[in-house]
Amino acid sequence: MTTSTTTAPQVTAARPRRRGRRWIKYGAVLIIALLIWAGFDLYAPRRTSLRDFDPDEVARLETAMWRSYYSRQRVKLFREMTELLRTQYRLPLLRSNAVAYRAAKAAFVFKDGHSRADYERALPDLVSFYQSIRAVSDTDFDVERAARLELEWWIVHRERRAHAPGDLDRALADLQAELFRVPADRLAEHARLRAEAMTIRDDKADAGGVNEEDWRRIDELLHQSWRSLHAAVNP
Repeated sequence: MTTSTTTAPQVTAARPRRRGRRWIKYGAVLIIALLIWAGFDLYAPRRTSLRDFDPDEVARLETAMWRSYYSRQRVKLFREMTELLRTQYRLPLLRSNAVAYRAAKAAFVFKDGHSRADYERALPDLVSFYQSIRAVSDTDFDVERAARLELEWWIVHRERRAHAPGDLDRALADLQAELFRVPADRLAEHARLRAEAMTIRDDKADAGGVNEEDWRRIDELLHQSWRSLHAAVNP
């Protein structure tokens, strides 16, 4: 009788311990699986064509990103950039977030700048951004040159009053020419339409504010611009 009364509590106490060890094992397996998935997501080789994009979706997202950028909605801009990278560059979930973070960071470092030296602080993040795009691209573009061309059109746009007419168009065309490895003059229409959309945004903002009708016109021009680019790089 003594043995029976001491064994029952021991058995009862052992069951929660066994269940606890089982859940620890399940948790460890889950963590390992998540780490493997994260590693694959972030570092596994991938290959995609930069030419294979939906121009209307890119235009929609660019309009949205402009609105977020100018209203300083950092989180919203980050989400929109993530969507662009995931749907148009086909980056997986974690990688699209990591790359979007660098792009959004570069944009706001530039936005807060007041001189070329300030603006160039965005360059390391732009280089990192284009390294990630180059890693999945089937087009052999120059990462450093692409990053500098991106920054250059940002500067030309910011300092547009100090530049001759057409400088912004050329800067925009030069970037896409590098990314797609085509002659810049083939991309003149794309660049002109995109620059016109930027000019409307800037002029309306200087005049007191950009209204919904202005944003509709900007969106329309961006759709035309990205359709023109798609046609030019997919002859």
